[in-house]
Amino acid sequence: MTPPDRARVRRIRDRLRLVYGRPFAPPHGQGLDELILTVLSQSTNDRNRDVAYLALRRDFADWTAVRDAPNADVERSIRPGGISKVKSARIQDILRAIDIDTFDADLERMSVAEGRDLLVGLPGVGRKTAACVLLFAYGKRDIPVDTHVSRVGTRLGLFREKAPFEELHDAMLEITPRGQELEFHVNLLRHGRRTCHSRAPKCDRCALLRMCPTGYNLRQAD
Repeated sequence: MTPPDRARVRRIRDRLRLVYGRPFAPPHGQGLDELILTVLSQSTNDRNRDVAYLALRRDFADWTAVRDAPNADVERSIRPGGISKVKSARIQDILRAIDIDTFDADLERMSVAEGRDLLVGLPGVGRKTAACVLLFAYGKRDIPVDTHVSRVGTRLGLFREKAPFEELHDAMLEITPRGQELEFHVNLLRHGRRTCHSRAPKCDRCALLRMCPTGYNLRQAD
């Protein structure tokens, strides 16, 4: 697939900016916190993720205590987040695989490629989770591609149809203007949640309709 025209990508960015604003979240430097939060976000909504994360921080003194606790105790704390048996085991496996005391500093000094390699080498951590940590914790140039971003980007013709997620991440990095990684990710995600739904996209209310070949074709078929 030929990469999309950069001017078109900027027009999409600008239209999303008009609808959703320019999200801003300064890097907080807590890579391990972001990693655990992202694991908890899998297959649930933001509210349940946050409830589970806050319960985990309330019930244990620190990440070392989470690592060393009986799995049943960790699982009980994060139960509101769903799939708690899988997530509790994954979190403890991650904590056992790293040096908790140096993890944040190590990630911060690494290049994007080095940090990504470290993260995806951890149990159950994939490219999207790694990108969340690198972008939100450190402001590094990486971009998470979840199901919303993938769906919206594919419908807009930014991605190859049925491309694997590894390719989608590479494509997002290629097309996103430098320094606007967080904005483009968040606004595509918002659009997927609010308008460009999987089964019944609201094409008649979509601010991107004139830029979207999928939406245009759906309207022509009505």
